[in-house]
Amino acid sequence: MILDFTKMNGAGNDFVIIDNRSRNKDLNKDQIAQLCDRHRGIGADGLLAVEPAEGEADVKFRYYNADGGEAEMCGNGARCFGRYTARLLGGNLTSLTFETIAGTLRAELIGDEVCIDMSDPVDLEMEALVEAAGTVHNLNTGVPHAVVFVEDLENCDIVKNGAAIRYRDLYAPNGTNVNFVSVIELQHLSVRTYERGVEGETLACGTGITACALIHHLQTGAPSPVKVDVRGGDTLSIAFEPGPDRSFSKVTLTGPADFVFDGVITI
Repeated sequence: MILDFTKMNGAGNDFVIIDNRSRNKDLNKDQIAQLCDRHRGIGADGLLAVEPAEGEADVKFRYYNADGGEAEMCGNGARCFGRYTARLLGGNLTSLTFETIAGTLRAELIGDEVCIDMSDPVDLEMEALVEAAGTVHNLNTGVPHAVVFVEDLENCDIVKNGAAIRYRDLYAPNGTNVNFVSVIELQHLSVRTYERGVEGETLACGTGITACALIHHLQTGAPSPVKVDVRGGDTLSIAFEPGPDRSFSKVTLTGPADFVFDGVITI
């Protein structure tokens, strides 16, 4: 198969994106993993595919981790997907909607940045367990996330501690993503993330930093918006409206979405 693709990154979280509106690109798990392989393929944290919408949205969003397994959502991927799809559809689009497993989302293009209306978070568990790295909180912001606040983020062993939590029986069978957080100021965090499917640290995770900002609000009352520094060097913004019983609505994630290159590959 000859495959046209675009490489993009959102705050250093990088993706291979394909136009599959014709549904003629039937990639299997091994092929997706090969495309994402940094030594034998294009190299990426995941693959995004644009497909026809089944409902009233503009398009459908499909996301696959670097191991080829499909996931519900990806915040940084959603921003890249929004900007890519706007270019794909042509015209002067400034917003669009797309279906995901986690629900229908909206992307608003603001210059080189994209603001995503996130799905309402679910499955909150404060102090779900205690690990060597610290107390673990859980929140699903489109995909499941564990959040751990640490004092020395720079010297935290992200891979060792992340894997120890990711594979706990509590998260079986699909596992969880794991975020380690330090507080810079009340409305400013720094986050490093271990992502399932990548099985290592990535330079950013949109749904992960969203979970961190919301958990931080529950612990400290930090008002919206909360800025978050990620490993790739970018700062993103999470806005939200707190609701009753520790709920949230109108959660948004704003940050960069950059084109890297277009290419063709034979698989």
